[in-house]
Amino acid sequence: MNDKTNDLPHSSPIGLLAMAIKRERLNAGLSVSELAKRAGVAKSTLSQLEGGVGNPSIETLWALAMAMGLQVTRFLEQPTPQLKVIRANEGVTVHAEDAPYAATLLDNCPPGALRNLYRVLAQPGRQRLSRAHPPGTVEHVLLCRGRALAGPLDRPLCLEPGDYIKYSASSAHLFEALEPDTLALIVMEHP
Repeated sequence: MNDKTNDLPHSSPIGLLAMAIKRERLNAGLSVSELAKRAGVAKSTLSQLEGGVGNPSIETLWALAMAMGLQVTRFLEQPTPQLKVIRANEGVTVHAEDAPYAATLLDNCPPGALRNLYRVLAQPGRQRLSRAHPPGTVEHVLLCRGRALAGPLDRPLCLEPGDYIKYSASSAHLFEALEPDTLALIVMEHP
């Protein structure tokens, strides 16, 4: 199967729309045929839209969005980055005027998201492999002590104390302590 959306300029309106339709269809776990059937549009029309060909009407976009239980504006939103890393000495930090206190925002919580917070104490010797979570699940890891490998199974990164990483947990991922008593804060964000 030829995925023409990879050839589109990511900044063109039709390229962004094509990627968004495909992204939301895959997040919904639907095939092109199933979504076309639910939306009442021709399969060829949907394939062309995902390929960045054509000029869809608002009615077509509306039908696709409704078939997936989405607001039509979801097709106009920019996708969130799949991987985000902030090293210990990076990020926008604000300082308090009346105390030796500094806060660095690592990531905003999107509207409607649910989060679980975990403190992880890990020892070296064996990777913690996690299977893919439901589509849209994101993990945030802040390494507090020690060293660790963390992130997507196909490209984990080495983290030092204070480093932060954010990645899609919709595919296999891992956490591996590289030093004794490695301590991390892990936040799982569910759609």
